[in-house]
Amino acid sequence: MGGLVGQSRGKAGLRAWGCAMAGLFLVAGCADDGTPKGAASSGPPGTSATPSGTPPSAGGSGTGGTGASTPTARPGAATAIPMPPLDESKQPRTAAEARDLLGRVIIAEQDLGPQVVRSTPFESDPGRWPVLDEACVWQTEGLPDDVLATSTRHFHIPAKDGRGRVRISATVTIHHNREESGWETARAMEEVLRCPDQKLREGEELKSLWGGALYLGEQLNAWTEDAFSESGDYVNAQDGGPYPYTWSQAQFGPVTMAISAKAGQGVTNEDLTVFVAQGTSVMMIQAKQQLGKAAG
Repeated sequence: MGGLVGQSRGKAGLRAWGCAMAGLFLVAGCADDGTPKGAASSGPPGTSATPSGTPPSAGGSGTGGTGASTPTARPGAATAIPMPPLDESKQPRTAAEARDLLGRVIIAEQDLGPQVVRSTPFESDPGRWPVLDEACVWQTEGLPDDVLATSTRHFHIPAKDGRGRVRISATVTIHHNREESGWETARAMEEVLRCPDQKLREGEELKSLWGGALYLGEQLNAWTEDAFSESGDYVNAQDGGPYPYTWSQAQFGPVTMAISAKAGQGVTNEDLTVFVAQGTSVMMIQAKQQLGKAAG
């Protein structure tokens, strides 16, 4: 399932996308054409090779700028753990079991950093499911047969010091099995192909979306069974735009975990990547701890 979907960006764009999507922290970064340089360790896009608990370097850990006004994830960003075998005996069989698992996987605001606060409303209706209609407008419907439980939590970083509001959401969905969660990722790819411009709600739109997917083992992806990300522009009738937008989804067994981030004025895509990587890392670690086979 690897490769680009959406607009073709040429060979250099493909290499750059692979570098970001491979789930790597590149100690020396990427070359100008996007190819890795230097040593690399496995982890979701943008995660730090600094051991958990080590403070970030002076000037803040936000990658898009310097100083206190730059958004920063919490110190000691999560690092990925090896891919354990799935323990199928731990998979939820009922909606109640799935909701219990979901609550142990999804993140809270403190997992993203001290600047991040809850939005209102905070959690989505657990009985509803987002669907992209034929006109490329997002609607909600009842849960489909292949979903046991799903929840989305909404957070934000308030506007401050000339930087606009950053909107972040975290979604966890529990399916019956790995095959169903894989199909969810495939549908996400199809949606970008079908609708590069999407209407979220009245006054909010995504523009010029493009995305890519990597299966386990592709481009050094060793942290998730399926990795899918999309990027584009976010336009808000109140705040203006276009501003950067990014979304990333990972999969372990019957569970999919996704983080989306929408920038405001003065916030870069690199700033967003810090929070997307942090949130995805934490949820993947928690899913592996809940559903993976114990070592030995």
